[in-house]
Amino acid sequence: MEETTQPTVKSIATKWGLINGLIGIIFFVIVDFAGMAGNQALSWVGVIIFAVLLVLAHKEFKAEGDGFLSFGQGLGIGTLIAVISSTMSSAFTFFYVSFINPNMIETIRDRSIAEMEESGNSQAEIDQAMPFLEMFISPVAMTIIGLLAGIFFGFIASLLVTIFTKNQDPEAI
Repeated sequence: MEETTQPTVKSIATKWGLINGLIGIIFFVIVDFAGMAGNQALSWVGVIIFAVLLVLAHKEFKAEGDGFLSFGQGLGIGTLIAVISSTMSSAFTFFYVSFINPNMIETIRDRSIAEMEESGNSQAEIDQAMPFLEMFISPVAMTIIGLLAGIFFGFIASLLVTIFTKNQDPEAI
């Protein structure tokens, strides 16, 4: 009888984290080329992609192992995927915004000003908001915010997905 070797949380998460990071980078470039940088609705597409990849990672973990996935293992896989992919995406974002397309920051700034004007903000209010806006659209700030938000939302999504994908070993309880 052949004994199954349980895959590790780290090995599965590394594979799927790299895949999610690569997809995130490609998606980022497509969104920028489409002129949709700064579109908040598109951030939900990344969450959906993450959730789908997490389900696939959990499925692979169970298929390559003994068929079980504890809540802790599922949450660990998802959180580690989020850390790996967010690190990749954030590093790429810094490089991209700093060296490849520094005009992206100007585009986001202009779009933000236009949105404030459309919302009926006065010029004085816009002028007052600009230093705050400038803090958040620098390459360093975009990198840090992207990393922290990716890990945070990845953790939350992992909690939710794992509730539905876990398959606790009854003997381990």
